[in-house]
Amino acid sequence: MKIIIVGTRGIPARYGGFETCAEKLSIGLVKRGHKVFVTCRKYLYPEKLKVYKGVNLVYLPSLKNKFTDTFSHTFFSILWAIFKNPDIILVFNSANSPLCILPRILGKKIVINVDGLEWKRRKWGFFGKIYYRFCEFFSCLIANRIIADSKEIKNYYKNKFGKEPIYIPYGADFEILENEEIMKKYGIEKFNYFFNGSRLEPENNQDLIVKSFLKVNTQKKLIIIGKASYKSKYEKRLKMIKDKRIKFIEPIYSPDYNVIMANCYAYIHGNEVGGTNPALLKAMGSGKCILAIDVPFNREVLGDCGFYFKKDTNDLKEKIEFLLRNPYIVEEFGKKARERAKKLYKWEDVVESYEKLFLELAWEKK
Repeated sequence: MKIIIVGTRGIPARYGGFETCAEKLSIGLVKRGHKVFVTCRKYLYPEKLKVYKGVNLVYLPSLKNKFTDTFSHTFFSILWAIFKNPDIILVFNSANSPLCILPRILGKKIVINVDGLEWKRRKWGFFGKIYYRFCEFFSCLIANRIIADSKEIKNYYKNKFGKEPIYIPYGADFEILENEEIMKKYGIEKFNYFFNGSRLEPENNQDLIVKSFLKVNTQKKLIIIGKASYKSKYEKRLKMIKDKRIKFIEPIYSPDYNVIMANCYAYIHGNEVGGTNPALLKAMGSGKCILAIDVPFNREVLGDCGFYFKKDTNDLKEKIEFLLRNPYIVEEFGKKARERAKKLYKWEDVVESYEKLFLELAWEKK
């Protein structure tokens, strides 16, 4: 099959869940004998590799703005894809669904990975939220198939729109890396820090995490890796907090990130919007004890293999102090989280599920 993946920033992954999924999926499909193209945002990839691990890369422009970047790049990507005559066009992000009208009219097979409940993010104003709600509905109309990476998201679409998505989660990585040089590079010590790695956005609750940690009497550090996608007052306020135990690091898209994850004392996960979160899966695959904000998405993924905190600084403070007092529990729950990830979230299974879906759809009559 010829498969074209659009709607992400591109690969190698340098941003978030969509990009990680696009990278793992495209490489896996190539290994299974398929021809795969991934469109990339031109300005993000100055090196312009033509092929990455067997995947064909195409660089297309976008209008670089918070509101137009994704939509404009997907517009150019879909126009390009139409002329390549693919068997399947996989589109990430329900916000791109209106752009799928033309390829559907032309008989192309469209699959949309709808992502989480984007309209709940506080960064979007009234019209942004209305647009995202419309696109959820329109995805159900325009796509041949829709994919949800979370059972909670699947149920949301089924109950709200009467269309049941196909559930395919993300996968976890299980490599545990130790590298003293990398630890020295960032000025951190093994097991001497709590860790959070995610975009700096209000829905990811880094402000809650920082405020809670400041109340804890400990010499351990809090390491936060990430930034906002565009200029952000939230990020600016966060980084105004001065405490020698709090360390912000710019996004890392290299094995350094995995080393920092693998050597933390515990992982604090504050993401409350979205489905199966890749950072949470990475923490589970790394065998980390996890403190996650108590929302259905996180309970679905982590189950009883971690700890949950309310959206309250005192509650999180108490949970952090509990883990500090009980290192043996930290170790035990890290092992439990890793075993759960091995059972439920393997990339091999993810690739197989996508391939099965694509083959079934390719054989359907237009």
